[in-house]
Parts: sequence; structure tokens; C-alpha cells
Amino acid sequence: MSIPDKQFDFCLLIACYNNFEGLILSLKTVSYYPDRFAVVVVDDGSIVSVDSERIKSQIGINYPVIIVRNEKNEGIANALNKGLEWIEKNAKTKYIARLDCGDLCDYERFYKQVAYMDKYPETGLLGSWCIFEDKRSFFRYKYKTPVSHRRIKKAMYFRNVFIHPTVIFKASLLKKVGYYPRDFMHAEDYAFFWKLIKTSPSHIMDEFLVTCEINSEGISLKNRRNQLAARAKVIARYGTNPFFKISGMLRTKVLHILPKELVLRLKKLINT
Repeated sequence: MSIPDKQFDFCLLIACYNNFEGLILSLKTVSYYPDRFAVVVVDDGSIVSVDSERIKSQIGINYPVIIVRNEKNEGIANALNKGLEWIEKNAKTKYIARLDCGDLCDYERFYKQVAYMDKYPETGLLGSWCIFEDKRSFFRYKYKTPVSHRRIKKAMYFRNVFIHPTVIFKASLLKKVGYYPRDFMHAEDYAFFWKLIKTSPSHIMDEFLVTCEINSEGISLKNRRNQLAARAKVIARYGTNPFFKISGMLRTKVLHILPKELVLRLKKLINT
């Protein structure tokens, strides 16, 4: 399916690797005015290729779904950058939103996020609170963060305040910050958000607009230690407050030695 030559409110970027079932599950929860957004799926070398007709056969869609393919698996950063490049070259859109396969959107997510971005045009990056859920064990917890730009900037030294599948950002900022950095494997989103918040004001909506899947086989949990090491590098690169930099990097070292199951339990306790 080709993309219409028109102005969209947003393009929704999704990377997919051998998770067609999760992709369909996520797309079923995407709601917005059908003629004012498009979905760009980067098929990152899946064994069974994703195509728009296959998606259409699974769910009734009345909005454009564009498939951008990698012939082989190149990893999440390269896949997302390929999607961003395609959007910049081929789509006219005010905003770019993110979602991961298997994650679920509240019905009003995009209505609310686009309305906020339009109302506060100085905002460059917008996220929301979310719910983390393991469908197998029924373990779940609510993830709350600071909401104002001032508090977000401080909190970013200690955790990634912006949960990737909840964000929407100005497409025009790509000309200033570029794409996802490739030198922070498993923490490319964290580095990307640092670049965005250093360029323009940010905000977190204090509503649970996305349910994120906890998957023990997922990238984040399987590569947790590498991710923590990469996060320390991000803090060292983009942080400017010496005290917060040292404190944030020490925190990553502590998390590095704690079992992931304990960390998840602590997150649930903190956010209860």
C-alpha cells in the first residue's frame, strides 16, 4: 500500500522481527482518525515476511500500513532508523509515535497525545505512564514517572523516564538530533530521548495509556546487563550535572548485580 500525498498528524513506527502475532495484537488497539495517520512497520528480516495484505487479512484496517523491509536482521536501532529515514523521505507528518509488537494502546491514547502536542507546540517529546504486564504469570505493575520537564531532566540520570512504546515526538526534530545512536546497543532509545530533551521541552502524561508486555525472551530482559552498561555510557555522554552523573552511573552498577526478578518486584513495590 502506498502512502497518500497528504499531511498526517502522526506516523506510527513499529519494528517487527518474527513477531507477527504481537504486531497484529498491537495494531488492533490503535485508534485514531483513519485519514490522519499512517503506520510504518519495519520488518527486520523476519523468517516469514510481513506484508500489508497479510495484516489486512487478520484485521480490518482503513488506514495506510507501509512495510519497510530489511533483507536480514539488523537489530532494533538500525530497523528504527530505517523507518525514520523512510518517514522523512516519503511522509508529510507533524509527529512520529512509537509502539512495540505485543504492547497495547488505550483507545484514547493517540487522540490525547496529538491533542496535547497541538495545544503545547513547544513540547518536542511526549510520553505517558504505562502498565507492565506478564501475561504468563499475571504479574503486573503500574509505572509512574515525573511529568514536568524540569523533573524529567533530573530523573533521566537515574532511569529512562520515557518508556519507548508510549512516546510521540515532533518529526521536525530529526533535523536537529538525527536518528537513534548506534553506539549504545540496547540503550539506543535512552540516548535518543536524552538528545530530544536537550533540544526542546518534554512532558509525561499522568495517565496509563499503554500496557507494555514483560517478555522474558524479549530484548530488554535478555540483554539486561549490557543494557545497564550502555545506560551508564549514555549518562556519561549526555549528562551535564557532575553529581547526578556520578549518582546515576553508580545506580546502574548496583542494578547490574541485582537479580532481574528482584528488580521487577521492587519496581512494583515503588509504584504501588
